[in-house]
Amino acid sequence: MGLPDAHLELEVAKAITETGPTYGRKMMKGYLAMKGVYAAETRIGSVLRTMHQPYHEARRQGARNLNPIPYQADYMGQKVHMDQNEKLAMFGVTHVLAIDGYSKKIVAHSTMPIKNNLAIYEDVFRPAVLAYGMWDQVRVDHGKEFYLTLFMQELLSSHRHNQERRPYLQTSSTKNHIVERIWPEVNNRVNYPLKTALMGLVDQEEIDMNDSLVRYCVSNLTGRLCEIGLTRLVESWNAHRIPGKGTPNDLAGRGCPKKIHQELLPHSAEAADLYSQQLGSSLTRHSTFGVDPFSNEQDKITVENQFAEHYSDISELYSRAVNNDFAPYKQALLCLITTTQCNV
Repeated sequence: MGLPDAHLELEVAKAITETGPTYGRKMMKGYLAMKGVYAAETRIGSVLRTMHQPYHEARRQGARNLNPIPYQADYMGQKVHMDQNEKLAMFGVTHVLAIDGYSKKIVAHSTMPIKNNLAIYEDVFRPAVLAYGMWDQVRVDHGKEFYLTLFMQELLSSHRHNQERRPYLQTSSTKNHIVERIWPEVNNRVNYPLKTALMGLVDQEEIDMNDSLVRYCVSNLTGRLCEIGLTRLVESWNAHRIPGKGTPNDLAGRGCPKKIHQELLPHSAEAADLYSQQLGSSLTRHSTFGVDPFSNEQDKITVENQFAEHYSDISELYSRAVNNDFAPYKQALLCLITTTQCNV
């Protein structure tokens, strides 16, 4: 027996409060499935059309500029694409994700203050390979932030399924790889709502982004909210239906043909040491946005506890912001800045 209409309407209504207005029937189906709620795409579309007419109209009129993909991967594990998104870089937030070229599954993602070789390797490449196996080829742009990842990919190239292919390829972003087609989804559903709120604070001179403490607080809270939104989007994307293909989760199957033992993938500090020993150059170990204002760990814990007394569930701040209610997020950010100033 299918989900009753009234129950489906309640679930969609709740989901809208968490995702905002941009999820259409496919992405909403993926988001609901991720939460264990299953219904036909047509039923979900009908509910979305009738439940919130302004949101439906905005989606209907939204134009997408998606150019053709220049190639087709033949199997899960043939190519993995990695890229960074810096739409919120001025506020200390950068996204990095990896997506399989065949299944279109986002296999790893991370939000960091500033793009960094060690962080990208540790938080994106390493967990993706440990979870799914070795890809035949890693594809990135010409950014220097991927040097450690490419070094390790080449070092482990003998563990790949197809060793005739080059272990990695750096190409221009104009190639329009699948990873670059994901960023409009991330921008509309995660970055732009938060950026709108932050630009409002800057324009009203309520925050000074030249102040290192303010920069640190803005990056800290905004990054945490972005990670909430990015996680929701990734889980929805991986569970949504791609016409003519299927869902990324299903298409990914059991992962790459060749798996790898954990001991072959050292953590970032050890990998960076190998890089320095073999190539004779060093990588930046840590990248920060602003300056950490805390002289000791206890002061930091004190601020976190005091902030949590007012905002115990920061996911609510994100949910309100993507539904164009920016006040709670703004107030929380100002609270964090004030609390930090009082404790350092």
